[in-house]
Amino acid sequence: MPTSHKERSRKGSALLMVLWLTAALSAVGLAVATNVRSETERTETNVDDTRSYFVARGAIERAALHVLWGKQYFTEEGRPIYYVPGNPSMDLAFPSADVHVDIVPETSKLNLNTSRPEDILRLLLALGTPEDRATEITAAIVDWRTPADPLRPSPFDSFYLSQSPSFAARHASFQQNEELLLVQGMTAELYYGSSLDGTRAGLRDCLSIYGSAGAVDINTAQPATLQAVGLAPADADTIVRSRAQHPVLDYTEFAEIMQSLGPAGNRLQIGGQTMFTLRATARLRKPDGKLSDLRRTVGALVKIYLPGNRSKRQPGFDVVRWFDRI
Repeated sequence: MPTSHKERSRKGSALLMVLWLTAALSAVGLAVATNVRSETERTETNVDDTRSYFVARGAIERAALHVLWGKQYFTEEGRPIYYVPGNPSMDLAFPSADVHVDIVPETSKLNLNTSRPEDILRLLLALGTPEDRATEITAAIVDWRTPADPLRPSPFDSFYLSQSPSFAARHASFQQNEELLLVQGMTAELYYGSSLDGTRAGLRDCLSIYGSAGAVDINTAQPATLQAVGLAPADADTIVRSRAQHPVLDYTEFAEIMQSLGPAGNRLQIGGQTMFTLRATARLRKPDGKLSDLRRTVGALVKIYLPGNRSKRQPGFDVVRWFDRI
């Protein structure tokens, strides 16, 4: 019996409905699969980030020990076994990752509490601060660390009291580098630097409460810091380019550099004493042996205790400050 037009229409509608449902379910399935894949990749990235964090953290401790041992253990020829003082970095290999550690002695920075005002002024100018503003900030820094005189109120105090919320200047030594952010005329850009890749330094890279009031480390001091201690901009640039090729570790070479720079050369030294900032950047190794593109950087300010130290502490190190991300 021939199928009626109405029946054919009904069957066609049912088939169309099935096709629409199939397409809709396929779209839903594709969306779910894509979402699951994205979540899996995100989870793998989080796992790799966590693994990288602990590897970098271990590298900080290992590097601190190498710096300590580098000042203790030597070959028969007198060369340090673990770390050559003055070397600005080291590469450490782990079973599942490679780690690059930057070793920045606090002597790469000027001392925030004891540096001369003219050094601070030159530093601010070298960082590109206009002269009138640099002069104001220098005076404000000196005022902050100078004891108050009851008979001669500081002109900066009224500015701090007019802020909301108001506060008073310490009129004593800076206890944290971040106190600089409170000083009149200071901005976050000047303090932190304005480049995400760290190529444009800020005051935090050049001033420290643990810094040097005399000579600064030739291998790690920022170009602006080199200018602050009296080097001409051209000489500072030459040192930066030269140390990028090879750090200055030989004292004969160092003596020649000092002599060529004149009096300003006396404001340079190799390496640091006992305070170091360590920055560890870890990259996991893939199953094929290649390094992952994911990088995780942590940092720490460490205090090294050598045998016979004045604090009468056991040889070792303390973490003074820790930075989970840099």
